[in-house]
Amino acid sequence: MNQIIMLDINFQYQNETQTIHPVLLLSTDDVVLVDCGYSGFLPLLEDEMKSKGVNPDSLTKVLITHHDDDHMGALFEIKEKYPNIKVVASYIESDYISGNKKSLRLLQAEEMLNMLPEEQKQFGIQFCESLRKIKPVPVDIKVKNGEYFDWAGGCEIVDTPGHMPGHISLYLKESNSVITGDAAVIDDNKLIIANPQFTLDLDMAKESLKKLISMDADNYYCYHGGRFKNQRK
Repeated sequence: MNQIIMLDINFQYQNETQTIHPVLLLSTDDVVLVDCGYSGFLPLLEDEMKSKGVNPDSLTKVLITHHDDDHMGALFEIKEKYPNIKVVASYIESDYISGNKKSLRLLQAEEMLNMLPEEQKQFGIQFCESLRKIKPVPVDIKVKNGEYFDWAGGCEIVDTPGHMPGHISLYLKESNSVITGDAAVIDDNKLIIANPQFTLDLDMAKESLKKLISMDADNYYCYHGGRFKNQRK
């Protein structure tokens, strides 16, 4: 029963086809979805889960690695349709996911708005508006570094701050795999930092990337880029 299933969610964004990769962690007592895409993505998630042989009704938890809109945007609609699902996040990110604190990405976007050239300001305004529309959701289970769960044969929470201050990744013991969130993405068949220009603390993000690479996992499941297989040359 222990299994890791990577989802492939394809969508149009700014006239381009893009793909994100939420991950399902299956075990005897839990089906955990790691990150859930933008607002409105629930039908895409449900269809992709069904195509991979998983009934959306079997979901027990949704873990959010950090509060960016492409990672938590669909959380409200998931919780609304499946109210028994438990929401999991780090202590730091929980304040932003639940709406107790203002989104750090929105604060960053509002600050950048004044510096944008005139031709980019409309996009900046629309981006801020889209962030303001994200609906908060209470976090049921707050986790910390080193905490262990039996998801997919054994799962350890790994603090990977930088992109966001409370960003977490997951280490899956049985398969020697890492779910990176935005602590790492794949570029030119390498693991690199996600969007350095939007990373809130670049030095911390670099250290987090080093930490993940030093774990020497067999597989790294990147939200942006998919599955990275460690070749160990």
